[in-house]
Amino acid sequence: MARWICPECEREFDRARQGHVCVPGGTVDETFAGRPGYQRAAYDAIIGLLEALGPVHEDAVKVGVFLKRERKLAEIRPMARALSVELYLPRPVDDERVARHYEVGRGRFVNVVRLTGAGQVDERLRGWLTEAFEDAGP
Repeated sequence: MARWICPECEREFDRARQGHVCVPGGTVDETFAGRPGYQRAAYDAIIGLLEALGPVHEDAVKVGVFLKRERKLAEIRPMARALSVELYLPRPVDDERVARHYEVGRGRFVNVVRLTGAGQVDERLRGWLTEAFEDAGP
């Protein structure tokens, strides 16, 4: 996957000169520092599944980790009471686990799932993650 690296913040993007908030990136460890252990365990389960499917770029910033192939496939955001998993899919998901969904353009929808335990990375969520992975790249 050919990626562009911003010369200012040194973060990677799918298109040259892609618009972004130019802030320095961080590490996954920094993103989860001081957070409940289940949040990192859930993240590790998510990234383990995705890496088994193929290459994934982890763009860690202060608010979370953006997971990308050619396009963004998910945002994982630690929060005070939950881990927010924002899945970029070609459709809205009608399921009680999806707290909300909204269109971000060109038939792409963000579907927000809130996790309160690592065990919630189950077959249903893994299916949505796989769909997001496939939709985000070749």
